[in-house]
Amino acid sequence: MELEQPDYDERCRRFERWFQTPLGRALIADQRRCVDQVLADILPGARQLQVGVSHRLPLASGTDFAHKITTTPEWCPDLPEGVAVCSSHELPFPGDSMDLVLLHHSADFSAYPHQVVREASRVLRGGGLLLHIGFNPISLWGLRKALSRSRSGPWGGRFLFRSRMEDWLSLLDFKVEKSASYFMGLPFQNSRLMERLSLLERIGGHGFLPVGAYYCILATKRVDAPIRTRRRWRQGNVITLPGTGAIGASRGCIRENGRFNDS
Repeated sequence: MELEQPDYDERCRRFERWFQTPLGRALIADQRRCVDQVLADILPGARQLQVGVSHRLPLASGTDFAHKITTTPEWCPDLPEGVAVCSSHELPFPGDSMDLVLLHHSADFSAYPHQVVREASRVLRGGGLLLHIGFNPISLWGLRKALSRSRSGPWGGRFLFRSRMEDWLSLLDFKVEKSASYFMGLPFQNSRLMERLSLLERIGGHGFLPVGAYYCILATKRVDAPIRTRRRWRQGNVITLPGTGAIGASRGCIRENGRFNDS
């Protein structure tokens, strides 16, 4: 009996709607603060690309890039400028064209998470930055996903291990610059419980403890230096071609006693 494949398109739509809840708004606000903090010291660039679950959830508003592009999985009326409709594992951009790529839960809500990272690597130029945000399975959020039957909101995502994502980036020739987990809020829609977690948020919400609801990884795509080799000529590989506009043997010159004379 074959297991039914998850409908990640539908789960992605539910996840976008979940961000309108109090817990969803708290999470996206924390993620925006995290991204602004992690990218605070980067230099301005030409193109920034955000690949996520929706164009309605922008991140990195404080960065200084000439062009900011966002992807969205489904077309809808009145799309703003700078939004591309595409799948996260099939980006319609040329290779080496982006200076910064942000993956906002795009690997969590894709049937092809590894291809999502490969596509981000393809469009990113050498020396560019990739910032990945994903849910942390080693957290209370991961525990709720394991125990809950619900597949709405975050619980429909994959919750990939941070170490696994770092391994994928390493195989794609990335150097991890920063990696930490964030947001200690409980995975429940309860405002009173969220207010009581202010102490835990100060202790573990800034990356000190590896049990935050999500993790953020910043990595640099390495630049491969070309290997220069000296071209070696062999006498047997030199072919004399007759012609009228060349020099040397092709013009009928013969070397006699160290001098070239026309034959």
